[in-house]
Parts: sequence; C-alpha cells; structure tokens
Amino acid sequence: MVSILFATTASAQRYANSAQEEYDPTVYLISVQETDAVYDCCNKQQALSQATQDYLDTHRFGFQQAERPQFIFSTSNNKFSLALGGYVAMRASYDMDGISDNRDFVPYDIPIVENYNNRQQLIMDASTSRVYLKSIANTRALGRVVIFMDADFRGGSGRSYTPRLRSAYISFLGFTLGRDITTFCDLQAAPRMIDFRGPNAYNYNFATMIRYSFSFADDVLSMGVAAEMPEVSATYNYKFLEMRQRIPDIPVYLQVAWGPGRSSHLRASAVFRNMYVRNDVVHENKKLFGWGAQLSGTIGLGPWFRLFMNGVYGQGITPYIQDLTGSGLDFVPDNRTGEEIKVMKMWGWQASGQINFSRRMSLSGGFSMVEMDRDDAFTFANEYKRGTYIFGNIFYALTPRCSIGAEYLYGSRKNMNSAKNHANRVSVQLQYNF
Repeated sequence: MVSILFATTASAQRYANSAQEEYDPTVYLISVQETDAVYDCCNKQQALSQATQDYLDTHRFGFQQAERPQFIFSTSNNKFSLALGGYVAMRASYDMDGISDNRDFVPYDIPIVENYNNRQQLIMDASTSRVYLKSIANTRALGRVVIFMDADFRGGSGRSYTPRLRSAYISFLGFTLGRDITTFCDLQAAPRMIDFRGPNAYNYNFATMIRYSFSFADDVLSMGVAAEMPEVSATYNYKFLEMRQRIPDIPVYLQVAWGPGRSSHLRASAVFRNMYVRNDVVHENKKLFGWGAQLSGTIGLGPWFRLFMNGVYGQGITPYIQDLTGSGLDFVPDNRTGEEIKVMKMWGWQASGQINFSRRMSLSGGFSMVEMDRDDAFTFANEYKRGTYIFGNIFYALTPRCSIGAEYLYGSRKNMNSAKNHANRVSVQLQYNF
C-alpha cells in the first residue's frame, strides 16, 4: 500500500561544482511505504544527499541556462524526484544614436535609413523570465531518466507575454528525444549576457530532435549526433515555390575537454541539410544541399579569467547563425532572370573574455561579426552584407539567488551597396532565481 507518511525538509549536504559554487537546495522527502514511518536519521540524510546529487549530476551549465532548482521533492527511496525552478528577470534598455528594431539586440534589424522614429527607444521587458519542471527517475532498465520542460513568456507577437514552450524532452542512456537547444550550439562558448540572443555569430536556437551523445576517457572526449526538424528560411519567386521539408538536419560534434572538472574544451561541429524547393515551371522538385562547420570552445586561464569563442562557415545555414535566423537567405533565386536558384554562403565568428573578480562579481566583453557572400546575380543592393556586435557587461550577486547587471551593446549593419548604420544600447537587469 502506497501512502504518504511524512514529508520533511532539510538542507542537504553541500557540493561544489567546477566553478566552486555551493548548492544547498531544500529537499522534501516523501515516504512511499508504511515502513518508512520509522525511517532513521542516517537513512534520511543519505536520501537527502542522493536526491541532491541527482540534480548536480544532470545540471547543464552554459549560455542562458537556468540555475539549479531550490526545491526538490523526492521519494525516500530516491527512485523518483521532481523539482520546480526558474527565475524572474526584469530588464530595462535604452537605445540611442540608432536602434535595433527588436527586443533583443540584432544587428540584422538595424534600420539603414534614419528617420524621426528610429533614433531612440525605451524597452522594459520581463518576457525572458522562466519556469521549468524537471523530474528524475532512477530505474533498473534505463538507468537515470531525466524529463525536462521549461517555458518563457515570448510567445505570440509584438511585446505580448504569451507563454512559450522552450524545451520538452526526455533523456536516458545518452539519448535525448523531444525539443531542445540545437546540437550545433556549444552552450559554453559564450559568456553570460543580459541580451537574450547574445553575439550575432553565436547560435542559440531550438529544434525538435532525436539525439545521441556519449563521453569516454574520463569525459576527456565526447561526441554527439542528431536528427533535427529542419527550419528553412529562403526567398522564393514565381518559378521557385516553397515546399514542406522531407529530410532532417544532421548536426554532429566531437569535443575534447581538459582542466579541473573538464571546464575547458574545444568542439568541432558540422551540420548537413537537404532543402526542398519546387520548380513550378518544369513541375519538378529540386533538392538543395546546405552544410556548415564550426569550431567553438571555452578556455580557463586560471581561476579569474576565461575565454569564449566560436567560428562558423557554411552554405544555407541561416538557422545556425544568430543574426541570419529568419532572414530568407538559405537560398535565393537569380535576381535578374529568376531562372536559377542558389544556396548562399555565410560565415561569422565571435570571441570574448570574462574576468571573475570574486565569486560575486564578473566582467565580460567581446566582439562578433557575421557576413554574407556577395554575388550580384543573386543578391540585391539593399540586402544584408555584414553585421557587427560589440558588448561589455558586469554582473554582481547580491545574494546567492539574486543578481544585478549592466550591459553596453554596439552594433552595425552594412548592406551589399555599402550603405550602413549603427545602434547603441544600454541595459540593466535584476534577476531572482528560485
């Protein structure tokens, strides 16, 4: 007979991660058998520690990742646990001497032609606040099974606060099935930022996927491969028509890690795409091939300084370069006759550094650039050619769960005809994690 005989809360044993941050959640133990009524103190402490360790082992660090949960509900035998977490983030930004026409700072969205309404703007935004549910089941057949779902409030259009599903996946035995951050993204290759999308050459997009990843040699080497739902953003005309896609994108990676806690690494990634378009004149379907290669990583140079970087090059990979996502530039038709269609070349890189003055305060800064290949037959004079992104920020932890930050951003957009403009943004943020 299953019954709840007691629920208890206690501060579990403290553990330290590679960044030497302490984790001290509140763990509620729930009995599942009548014999648990006489659960002794030693067994209770062991159950608290095991539940905490589950969330330490499965926590994912990196760009825009939520903190580990403060509240954990676990069965006393540690076969199942459930955690609720997230954060509330309030950001205020001011654009001056040019704007990025977006809640996030996207160089692609900088207007080239100045007018009375695109010189300055005020933004107050809490839509990046997040809530998540995470459950862990320790099973005999599948080992540790992790189920994760999180949401922010960026659904809908404009500045609405419609809830939006970000991730929803199940993970076991190295497999991840569901919706998650694309496998082409190296989550630890960019520093913490207030700007939600981050450097314009970085990639932080989501995909529905089936992924398999594993590590060996004491986590020195890790590999992954996935089949992901394709998102094609292209330009069409009277001859070439949009089609539903038929083949998943295939991203793969190989990573080499070193240092304490394997906190430094270099990752080589690739993605392969087959994109379909309809030739409505000859009534044939055409398959276009896209591909991308990326080198990314992070390197710790002592306890106080860390480098981040990524460089990407490819053809038809706009979903995998932040500034070009949704730009319609995966492939485009000939702008003179419209008779041919071409997969576009593109590349970008970003490098940044972070200084950790103490466990409470950090300072970051960096540069990022994205560029499209120019081909007069397939590009228009007023199309995007190059975008640059420069940032600097500082964060301070008021408490282990509450932090404040300030950030300066400069960006520019240049078109194929060399017309260009720039934008500046200053942002401040208060974030409380729970």
